[in-house]
Amino acid sequence: MGPVLAGVLQILALMGALALVYIPLGTYMARVYSSRRHLRVERWLYKGIGADPDAEMAWPAYLRALLAFSAVSVLFLYLLQRLQGVLPGSPGFASVSPAQSFNTAVSFVTNTNWQSYSGEQTMGHVVQTAGLAVQNFVSAAVGMAVAVALVRGFSRSRTGELGNFWSDLVRGTLRVLLPVAAVAAVVLVACGTIQNFSGIHEVGQFMGGTQQWNGGAVASQEAIKELGTNGGGYFNANSAHPFENPTPFTNLLEIFLILVIPFSLTRTFGVLTGSARQGYAVLATMATIWLGFTALMMATEFAHHGPALQAAGGALEGKEVRFGVGGSSIFAVATTLTSTGAVDSFHSSFTGLGGGITMLGMMLGEIAPGGVGSGLYGILIMAVIAVFIAGLMVGRTPEYLGKKIGAREMKLAACYILVTPALVLVFTAASMALPTPPHSALNPGAHGFSEVLYAFTSAANNNGSAFAGLNANTDWFNTMTGLAMLFGRFVPMVFVLALAGSLAGQRPVPVTAGTLRTEKPLFTGLLVGAILIITGLTYFPALALGPLAEGLA
Repeated sequence: MGPVLAGVLQILALMGALALVYIPLGTYMARVYSSRRHLRVERWLYKGIGADPDAEMAWPAYLRALLAFSAVSVLFLYLLQRLQGVLPGSPGFASVSPAQSFNTAVSFVTNTNWQSYSGEQTMGHVVQTAGLAVQNFVSAAVGMAVAVALVRGFSRSRTGELGNFWSDLVRGTLRVLLPVAAVAAVVLVACGTIQNFSGIHEVGQFMGGTQQWNGGAVASQEAIKELGTNGGGYFNANSAHPFENPTPFTNLLEIFLILVIPFSLTRTFGVLTGSARQGYAVLATMATIWLGFTALMMATEFAHHGPALQAAGGALEGKEVRFGVGGSSIFAVATTLTSTGAVDSFHSSFTGLGGGITMLGMMLGEIAPGGVGSGLYGILIMAVIAVFIAGLMVGRTPEYLGKKIGAREMKLAACYILVTPALVLVFTAASMALPTPPHSALNPGAHGFSEVLYAFTSAANNNGSAFAGLNANTDWFNTMTGLAMLFGRFVPMVFVLALAGSLAGQRPVPVTAGTLRTEKPLFTGLLVGAILIITGLTYFPALALGPLAEGLA
């Protein structure tokens, strides 16, 4: 079987698996977030934190609860790292430095999982399990809660209430993420991923000498890091490490875990708004972009330019041979079109255009299908903008799902799409203006610029992957990427929740002959075009200086 055919078959198998679970999982999540019943363990948690799960919240109260929970999470994770030196289960590891503790705490709370350290040499078992793994669950649940709040804004009328943050957080964690991650972890263990709390071992090498390896609760963290679109690896090599991702089957399973909830949330959206066809339209938009990016990536990485690539059958530099070009390309697109950041190959070693595709995937806002929760609310914001553009074309007040898109709604949507590009471009420009040591780019020219651009694109979009070759473990990068992650995560959420509150307060608008049918293929095409054009106009100059210049050289 040729490598290209193998890659195509992997895509088909992945699509079949996603289609199989789409309706049951999406419908189940809709029932989870609309149910009035609380499980016993959930009532214990509500009592412990002093929350009333049945109290409805307007968007400012919902936002305050979200920010308060996230602030406490950052503080707890920061202190856990600073105290690591005196904690049990830390195999001789010292406490983490203040700048890196801040960066890592912000990274995992914002669902970014940017890592400027080697996990197996820095973080002990307590920090990995009680700190990082826990945040993998709750940070993903926060994104899902915001998405559901926005959907309630579309489905409710003449009320400012968006549900209860604490209820949405707990249900997303206990009823959705925890059971699926538990099953996935068992499958990973059965396939060879390690799961233990062993210390450091001396391992002999084939060419002589020894190397130190330590174990850990890897399978459980690997499952939720992919399912929750988090991405932080237990080991420095992330999902390219055989302890995390041992076989081609586990590689495909991890890609499935990355995509399954973001795609299935479109079904949840359709059920909660009472129109499954609206969910299918959003799904079609996501799937079109994902398939297009995957095809482009495989084309660039299988292109046989030069004798070395012809002999290898593709651009194999930086890729695990057990996954090949096809498996690595599919993984790279999945992880950068979502907010995952896990890698099974090194994106810096991709072809110039291939590296540009990974960057563009993040620059789209990671909405195809995007992160858990963040992908859905991101593409719904783009749908609002697409409807507004269509309304301008025909001279009619735009409507979406029975809600008028007026000046207030468009201002909030515009602010949402401007925040992340501003963070990426400003922080990249500031880093490139500094002398060489602070920005730590180890490669000159266009590729060095791409390393810095990729770093802040990844941080501000809460992705977490990186171009190898950039030393990000400096005070400058730890601080600046930390700020980019904070602002890139929570400032857009302010606009999303404010938009949800504005929509929930409206009266529904009846459908007329002039209403744009947003469940039709025409709207799907309009939405795809709006996403690509807006992103292209924003980032094209920066891409021209980096990956395009390198790829066309």
